Amino acid sequence: MWGRIGRQWLAVLALAMIMLSAALSMPVARAAVQPPRDDPFYAAPTDLASHPNGAVLGSRTITLLGLPIPVAAWQLRYRTTDSEEKPQLDVTTVLVPPVASAGPRPVLSYQIPENSLDSQCAPSSTLRGGRITDMASTMQEAPFIADALRRGWAVVVSDYEGPQSRLFDGVTSGRGVLDGIRAAQSFSPAGIDASSPIGTWGYSSGAYATLWATQLRREYAPEVRIVGTSAGGVPTDIPTMAQRADGAVGALLILLGLARNEPDPQLADLLNDRGRRALLATGTSACGADLAQKYPDVHIDDFAAVPNLLAHPAFRNAAAPNELGGTAPDTPLYLYHSVSDEKIPVAGYTALVDTYCAQGATLTAIHSPFPTHVGAAAGEAFGGMNFLADRFAGTPPAPGCVVQ
Repeated sequence: MWGRIGRQWLAVLALAMIMLSAALSMPVARAAVQPPRDDPFYAAPTDLASHPNGAVLGSRTITLLGLPIPVAAWQLRYRTTDSEEKPQLDVTTVLVPPVASAGPRPVLSYQIPENSLDSQCAPSSTLRGGRITDMASTMQEAPFIADALRRGWAVVVSDYEGPQSRLFDGVTSGRGVLDGIRAAQSFSPAGIDASSPIGTWGYSSGAYATLWATQLRREYAPEVRIVGTSAGGVPTDIPTMAQRADGAVGALLILLGLARNEPDPQLADLLNDRGRRALLATGTSACGADLAQKYPDVHIDDFAAVPNLLAHPAFRNAAAPNELGGTAPDTPLYLYHSVSDEKIPVAGYTALVDTYCAQGATLTAIHSPFPTHVGAAAGEAFGGMNFLADRFAGTPPAPGCVVQ
């Protein structure tokens, strides 16, 4: 088994490394990419509210990473609705490989971890190129995207955080994913339509958006037929996750994201002057890498007007509506998480699996022996991809809950 997996990975990683090496060697191409805030393609039309969710409001062809990669690529502007029920313009990137497909081409809705409060790090921007620091998350996902393309699947990558980069906004993220799929299905040049089987995929914060989409599908987009979902390194129990990250930039990203997203500024009112300045600065140079450079060895107490803010009721109240588990997805799930994940404690993952099972979900859940957050991302990826391949082929999943 390991020999077969090793040969598969060599092929996939070779393509990913070619993409990365070429990207690193072409600074001129990267510098030519405008950030979304300066790019007219991202400007919402004045009649946005009159269009239905998922409507395509413009398109453009792009060169993936600014490189001569033999993959057809388009970006679509589409209407969605955020968690405050406001119309929103999102962008999705549609990738189609030159590999022929027998029957309708499978579509993989792929959620790249954004981990950002700045649209400059949105996938639609990084997939065109840009600064090396902006592209980090995208290039980490390159082997898995390459594997999907190698299998002949179309890949749809949506900016699920939206134009305000609403990190850990569950409803906004889930709706952004579903409306990105709707937009891709209606874009005839990509050769995919309502008959194409759809799978969804995400790791880490990409898993968060993926599972929110599957939870919302039945109510928000019942015509979007998802045959399977693979998600790993699943963010759960946001307060515990933030406490684990305190001392690094991850906790600050969570704090500022929740404070910026909440309709009433209860959490924002508990920030001190430094915290309020940091909150006001989000949206420009607020990618995760930028904040890590600006605030090394950061502790939340340095930004708070009250002690132990991450345990404060205002923080927990801001996090609670955005926790996964409120509704069981009605699509078959393949979930995986390292038992030694240093970023997202495995206890929250186990509790989410138990919740989904109690609600009647069909799922396979792996408690992975691969060490660390990154280790499980690499070690369990083929299991997740093969699960989706079986669903695309029409093979029924194991019934009920299979927990390993």
